[in-house]
Amino acid sequence: MDTKYLTYILAIARKKNMTKAAEELFVSQSSLSQYLSKLETELGTPLFYRSKGSLSLTPAGHLYVDAAKEVLHIKDHLYRSIQNIDNRGHITIGVTSQFGLKMLTELIPPFKALYPDVTLEISETNVPSLTKMLLDENIDCGIMALNSIQPFSPSQVDILRREEVYWAIPKTHPYYQKNPDQPITVQDISENFSEDNILLSKKGSTLRALTDQVIESAQIMLSTVCETNSIIATRSMVAMGIGIALIGQSCATDPEHIAYYSMVPPLSRLNAFVRRKNWVMNSPENHLRERILEYF
Repeated sequence: MDTKYLTYILAIARKKNMTKAAEELFVSQSSLSQYLSKLETELGTPLFYRSKGSLSLTPAGHLYVDAAKEVLHIKDHLYRSIQNIDNRGHITIGVTSQFGLKMLTELIPPFKALYPDVTLEISETNVPSLTKMLLDENIDCGIMALNSIQPFSPSQVDILRREEVYWAIPKTHPYYQKNPDQPITVQDISENFSEDNILLSKKGSTLRALTDQVIESAQIMLSTVCETNSIIATRSMVAMGIGIALIGQSCATDPEHIAYYSMVPPLSRLNAFVRRKNWVMNSPENHLRERILEYF
């Protein structure tokens, strides 16, 4: 069932730009433009309004896009039903946090022993990218850290646990000498860390949102050393005394060099399993989801 050209129109509608749609589809802009012109000639009506640098759907375009989505959904359901007959398939999974990678490392061997003909494709990415992939239905599911389930619908999200987030400092820091283990308040941060370097996660991440919240509440201007998507790099820099950071419970290791403080009130983020909206799961996919939900 060749539905390639349906995805062309959906990409143009989503990107609202021929060049960007061609880049996403890995086809030339001229080929994409020629296909659209040929289709509009065949239909006898334009599917897009053309304006400077932008394309928007005509009434006929909206009808075409709705029908294309329905056809692709039917195809997806059919293929998965066929794959379910002999437990074959291909599952795409996005992961944003170390806890997700650790989880899959433990769950994949027994899963593959049960379903050897199912291929698992795992992509490590950030929260904004994985969110877009799920909303665009370009990936089946994600194991991710979230501050809120928005913009997903409740039916797409399974909350695995609420993970505490700690204020992490090197044990060489003077604050550790006077308070080695008691929880820390925003006032404590304001009084003791105004001169410290802060290690930031990239914008859009759960830890970045929480860090910005703490800094604003403490009313201090910390000096930023760097921004990184790697919690491993951040944790190493804290251990080396380069700076301080917020680190989730699942990544709170190296207690010989790092002191982890619970916040008052506590900070936390959600660990969640998120499915794309129209994912019709077969037996192997349901089994994997159940094992993920049971993990904690």
